[in-house]
Amino acid sequence: MAYKSILTIVTSPALENSALEGAISLTQAQDAHLEILALGIDHSTPGYYYAGTNALIEQATLERAREDAEAIENALRAKMEGRQCRWATDSALAQIGTVQTLVGNRARFSDLVVLPKPYGEDKGVAEEAVLEAALFAGNVPVLVLPRHCELKRPEKVVLAWNQSAEALDAIRAALPLLQQATMANIVIIDPPRHGPDRSDPGGMLSQMLSRHGVRAEISVIAGTMPRTADVLARHCDDQQADLLVMGAYGHSRFREAIMGGATRDMLEAAKIPVFMSH
Repeated sequence: MAYKSILTIVTSPALENSALEGAISLTQAQDAHLEILALGIDHSTPGYYYAGTNALIEQATLERAREDAEAIENALRAKMEGRQCRWATDSALAQIGTVQTLVGNRARFSDLVVLPKPYGEDKGVAEEAVLEAALFAGNVPVLVLPRHCELKRPEKVVLAWNQSAEALDAIRAALPLLQQATMANIVIIDPPRHGPDRSDPGGMLSQMLSRHGVRAEISVIAGTMPRTADVLARHCDDQQADLLVMGAYGHSRFREAIMGGATRDMLEAAKIPVFMSH
């Protein structure tokens, strides 16, 4: 079992801000095919200009997005020339409001999408919109890489387990990586006293993983910090983990961004790659 079709999306000609190198390393390790989408994004919002100017401004901003897509694709082709992996690149452009549809359609036939961490001083709405689109519109697992991080073969993996469908989907989707790991640590924060596995928290999940050849151990810890993300981040440090696997949780944009508070907090705090699925 392995990933055979990996997608990464690049939104800037400054390739060092992308997850390209990490996607290449994983593609080589998995003997997969890498699809690279050069995406030019029009950040304007139609409808907020003086009467009669909309069409002109929209045409100008779309043309700029088209030029960005071409520049990104040219930079990608130069970067990928001679690389030892199977790859293909394509370009597309979208307004910020249509990223969900475009990225979702491109991502849905991939086994895995590899993207950069969407939060930081040099990040904007584009990176977050692309990540949300892959997770929620593409319904495909996403590996989020902090800057300068790669993941060829993980050694120690932390699995954030709360008995939710999202967490179990993420763990199932991560099996090709878990089977290569030396150890998987199932972490449970403040398990409910009346939960279905209260007598053996994480036991059924550990059994399932062992049948797939995954060596698993269980850690039941207390939520001693205000945010779950901070507890997870500290546990990953304690375990010296090189990958965190967790479910992605979403909410309506009327309340907050699509990604829920715990998901957003974890990505903001992440120092290691985060594997997510919804």
